[in-house]
Amino acid sequence: MQGAFIATFGIVLSKILGIVYVIPFYAIIGEQGGALYGYAYSIYAIFLGISQAGIPLAISKVISEYNVLGYYDAKERAFRLGKKTLGLLGVLCFLIMFIFAGNIADIIIGDITGGNTKEDVTFVIRVISTAVLVVPFVSIYRGYLQGHKFITPTSVSQVLEQLVRVVIIVVGSFLTLKVFNLSLKTTVGVAVFAATIGALASYFYLALKAHKNRKQLHQRTLKVHEPKITNKEIIQKILIYAFPFIMIDVFKSLINSVDVFMLVKVLVNGIGYTTAQAESIMSVVSTWGLKINMIIVSISTGLMVSLIPNLTASFVKNDMDDVRRKINQTLQWLLFFTIPMTLGLSLLAEPVWNIFYGASEFGPSVYQYYVFVALATTLFTASVTILQLLKEYKHVFFGLVLGLVTNACLNIPLVYGFHNMGLPAYYGSITSTILGYLACAFVSLRYIGKKYKVNYEDTLKKVFNMIFIGLVMVIVLLVVKIFIPFNSMNRVLSIFLVAFYALLGAIIYFGLMFKTGMIYDVFGRGNVEKILAKLKIKRRG
Repeated sequence: MQGAFIATFGIVLSKILGIVYVIPFYAIIGEQGGALYGYAYSIYAIFLGISQAGIPLAISKVISEYNVLGYYDAKERAFRLGKKTLGLLGVLCFLIMFIFAGNIADIIIGDITGGNTKEDVTFVIRVISTAVLVVPFVSIYRGYLQGHKFITPTSVSQVLEQLVRVVIIVVGSFLTLKVFNLSLKTTVGVAVFAATIGALASYFYLALKAHKNRKQLHQRTLKVHEPKITNKEIIQKILIYAFPFIMIDVFKSLINSVDVFMLVKVLVNGIGYTTAQAESIMSVVSTWGLKINMIIVSISTGLMVSLIPNLTASFVKNDMDDVRRKINQTLQWLLFFTIPMTLGLSLLAEPVWNIFYGASEFGPSVYQYYVFVALATTLFTASVTILQLLKEYKHVFFGLVLGLVTNACLNIPLVYGFHNMGLPAYYGSITSTILGYLACAFVSLRYIGKKYKVNYEDTLKKVFNMIFIGLVMVIVLLVVKIFIPFNSMNRVLSIFLVAFYALLGAIIYFGLMFKTGMIYDVFGRGNVEKILAKLKIKRRG
């Protein structure tokens, strides 16, 4: 229990650090720098998925399995073989990124002028390519220690990596651009190189922990006859565990990267936006808006972390009635919170953007719609996670391919479609991303429903009620907005405005949930009463 708490705390703290640093970082590099930063990280995420290839998780499983069985020699060989495999994959991915960076940059930005150049994009991709040489080894050490139930060091390493990364991003970019007056390209290069330095810090910490605890890690608690297990058999076992996650990580990154490959060129060459305008929009999609969305995604991730173990336990026990109940429960709980948060952030896009970033031509208007990607991502993540839990990897892969194809095929047609309707063209790109995630979620949940006889009827009814109550909340807030408008660019005042509207929105939403009895239907009367008792809130009736 303590290990799980520490692990969860480590994840939450890392997410908080990942959100907070963007405020000073945006002030330093602006929207053009944010677009360049987003180009580099989108490509990095794809190759990181390939270079890690699910092997760290596989190593953790194999080591844990061999450790329980008392196969200590095989356990250590699995660790060494995993390191060699990851080392080869890391070098291969680094070489591809470094050598073909120019070709990738050409796909992203081509010969567009007036903003970031092809040479700028090539440079930052080559700089961040160094991280794929280090990050896989960090992951495999985490897998090794987790396989021995050393949870705390892995959590500390996550926080350490993020902390070092954030400090270098903020301090390094400030010194590079504001003190030494170097180029924006160099500044963003320093910022993306922080991924490598943070990974190195984490690696040395984990290696030190492994060295200090080597006696315990190598301790032979069981005296059993160890069968002869060849290196080939170990590698096969690792690959069997790892392969599904290769596809999952890569296709997740590809879905996220579609806009990076398409949006800027089509807005400039097809619609008539200036490069500066297109990259301002791109910076919201690839970097700045994505970071604000992490508020919603982090909360939904935290809920998933707390709900999934119970679902796993029911599945292991083969209690399918309970599995079906908990699948619906997971979806309801997630959407209960993410729906009002999404609607609220959309309404408050202007003051929220001002708190994080200040004045922007496109920032608030793009983010007002882009926030709905977070809601789609929540459904997508939930459905994929449940499928993985049920070991339905083939259908995870099918859903991800469908999501990618949907996003890629609809992206450009929807950009032109929205433009021809007189709406912002970039709404088309955001819509295609939302539809890509929803397509994956829909086919995944449909398959779960058919195979495991999960009836979503009650969940759908509750979700419609959540949306209705959420819209009532928005309408009331819009009326209040007439009297208390969002007309100040003062950051402090924006904080008070957001706090006021968030509190009022929460009162309206939860008040209506209690009034209609919906909150009891979703969470159960007993659970709600326990929470109210802890909060020392008494309810009448």
